Amino acid sequence: MMLRHFMPILTVIGMISPTFVHAEELASPTGRILLTVSGQITETNADGVAQFDLDMLRDLGVEEVQTTTIWTDGPQVFVGVSLDVLMDRVGASGSSIDASAINDYTVQIPLSDAVDGGPIVAFQRNGNVMSRREKGPLWLIYPFDSSADYRTEVIYSRSIWQLDRMAITQ
Repeated sequence: MMLRHFMPILTVIGMISPTFVHAEELASPTGRILLTVSGQITETNADGVAQFDLDMLRDLGVEEVQTTTIWTDGPQVFVGVSLDVLMDRVGASGSSIDASAINDYTVQIPLSDAVDGGPIVAFQRNGNVMSRREKGPLWLIYPFDSSADYRTEVIYSRSIWQLDRMAITQ
């Protein structure tokens, strides 16, 4: 009940301090840029976009997903950053992610897919950093084996590999 009385104060604090959620500025990449996030984001590090190298993605915290896929044989172990953590870190506020691959193939992913226990932006498979030939350097992987909801044609179509760009849109 008391929290209701503090809500106006918390709202004002949030309006005065937009960096309240993210105390640290987004660092600049020092290695090869693997991912560029643009569009409706509040955290940037290069000309209105957020760029990430491998170390920066790792620094966001890694998750491991062991799952089978329709593109590989047997169980695979993927390591990457959770899509929800990545979207939170860049301050994404739209409703959709236009995810694009190196060859300009693009898929539209609802921002609502970015949930705890949901997809990861994988940079490693079976203990190895993924090369382009191995669907890398980044592959959006859903935990297919965790729920039948993740084993649909729609979800499979969102599992973009050779990912290098994301644009957050309405």
